[in-house]
Parts: sequence; structure tokens; C-alpha cells
Amino acid sequence: QWYTATMNLLGTWLTERMDQQLHVYQLKILIRITKKKYRDFRLQGVLDSTLNSKMYETVRNRLTLEEATASVREGGMQGISMKDSDEEDEED
Repeated sequence: QWYTATMNLLGTWLTERMDQQLHVYQLKILIRITKKKYRDFRLQGVLDSTLNSKMYETVRNRLTLEEATASVREGGMQGISMKDSDEEDEED
């Protein structure tokens, strides 16, 4: 329930700001929070069906889009990426 509530909160917050680009600092922090929550709850044995919820996918897609925009605009994210999360999850 905690994981679901956190993802819903992040998703709602991002949806309310759909017409605004995130500041690079906001983006970095949100990526770290999302990746850490996902990994921690996965290690605790939360089912993939719960982890990969519709809201998680929405948050992940928005952060990935914002990351691509920031990379073009700012010239890179300095080692913080949603893609890193995907690659690390595949290695497990």
C-alpha cells in the first residue's frame, strides 16, 4: 500500500504539472526517489504486478520524457537516468 500510495502521489503531482517542464534538480530527485522505491520494494518481495502498475508506468514514462528533454536542453544528466534503472533491473 505504501508503494502504491507513493506512486499515486508522484503521478498526481506530475499530472498537475503536465504543461510545465521540470527543473533539472526536480528531475534528478524524482528519478532517484522512483528508482529507490522500486528497487527497495522489489527487494522486499513485492510482486511485479504491483510494482509495474499503470501509475508506475505513467511516472516512468514522464520522467523518461523529461530526462530526454533535459539532456538536449542541458547537455546531459550527469549519470542519473531512468534507463539505468531498466538495465539494472534486467541484470537481476
